[in-house]
Amino acid sequence: MSSETQKLVAVTGASTGIGASAARELARRGFHVLAGVRRDSDADAIRSTGIEPVILDITRPEQVEALAARVAGDPRALHALVNNAGISVNAPVEALPMAQWRWVFEVNLFGHIAVTQALLPALLRSKGRVINISLTAKDLAGQMTPEQDGRYGGLVQAITAQMAEGTGSGVTADAAARVIANAVTTRRQQVTADDDLITDLRTDHVRTDLGDVSGGR
Repeated sequence: MSSETQKLVAVTGASTGIGASAARELARRGFHVLAGVRRDSDADAIRSTGIEPVILDITRPEQVEALAARVAGDPRALHALVNNAGISVNAPVEALPMAQWRWVFEVNLFGHIAVTQALLPALLRSKGRVINISLTAKDLAGQMTPEQDGRYGGLVQAITAQMAEGTGSGVTADAAARVIANAVTTRRQQVTADDDLITDLRTDHVRTDLGDVSGGR
């Protein structure tokens, strides 16, 4: 049995697509995954050995607090948080009401901050890590200082190379899940000498179930 069985990983947006695939891959590697889903039917669909679904809308403080309480009440260390929940908008600026623009930021920015803040005490105790799944199309390597490139460049290049594999329509959610799981399990000394590790993974070329503003992953 893997030693990772004694560690927790929280994955938001685990109902479908990359989040669900990442939860299954992490469970396969021996982690106990707290899989955030919004509906009971999604919980029933993903529940399996090593995967414990939790009802989690990251814009609802009471559900975020419940997740933090679940983690705090478990003797196992929280090894990682995978911030995957998100929605996408594909509309002209002038056509989308401001309320919907604000909702996008509520989910894709403030929701991630809320979950990270709530789980940060547990992550600091365990010297864990945060994996942020990004919807942007920016090249991370191009934003690095020379010092950052020396520390993180190898990991980012590996992630970019793996994300580039596949067909023109993008790699599969399962392939992306393996990249995420590798980021979760990479030994710290192989990545950086710093005490903390926050990894940002791009999903702009990955096939998912992410739809319009009403959709989500």
